[in-house]
Amino acid sequence: MLNEHPKIILITGIMASGKSTVAQILAERLENSVHLRGDIFRKMIVNNRREINPDAEEVELEQLKLRYRFAAQTADLYFEAGFSVIVQDVVIGPLLEDFISYVRNRPLYVVVLCPSTHTVTYREATRSKKGYGVWTVEALNSVLLNETPRIGMWIDSSNMTPEETVLEIMTRLDNEAILINK
Repeated sequence: MLNEHPKIILITGIMASGKSTVAQILAERLENSVHLRGDIFRKMIVNNRREINPDAEEVELEQLKLRYRFAAQTADLYFEAGFSVIVQDVVIGPLLEDFISYVRNRPLYVVVLCPSTHTVTYREATRSKKGYGVWTVEALNSVLLNETPRIGMWIDSSNMTPEETVLEIMTRLDNEAILINK
C-alpha cells in the first residue's frame, strides 16, 4: 500500500476498456483512497434521464456535463478531506477538457485506457455488464482516438492484465499523467 499525499486521478476510456477494474485495483493500493464511479450520477436520475448517443443534442450533453460536474465536485470534497480519489468514467472527446476544468484541486492526473477495438469487443462479449447499445465499439473508439485531446498518459492495455496496467500507471504517473495547469 502506498502512503502518499492526496491526489485526484481520472481513469477514462471507452466502455469495456478496463476502467472499473483498474480504478479499483489502483484505489486499493493507495492509502486513504476513494474509487469514485462517475456513472453513479447518471444512474441517480430517475425520470427524464438522457442517454448519450452518437447524434446527441445539447440537452443530452448538458446532462452529461452535469454528471461530470458532480463527479469533479465530489472528488474535490474527498480530496479536501485527505483522500486520494480515483475517478472512473467515460470522459472522451472535447469534454475531457471540460471535466478537467471542473476539478479545483491539484495534483490532478489523467490516465486514458485505449485498448484495441478487438480487445474491447472481446471484453464486452465476455462480461455480464453490457455497455453498448446504440453505440458500436468502433464508433466510440473513433471519438476517443480522433476527438479526444492528447492529455495525460495514454495506455494501450490490450495485452496487459489489470494488475500490469496498474503497475504501468504507477510507474509512469508522475512523469506522464500529471496536469500542472488548470
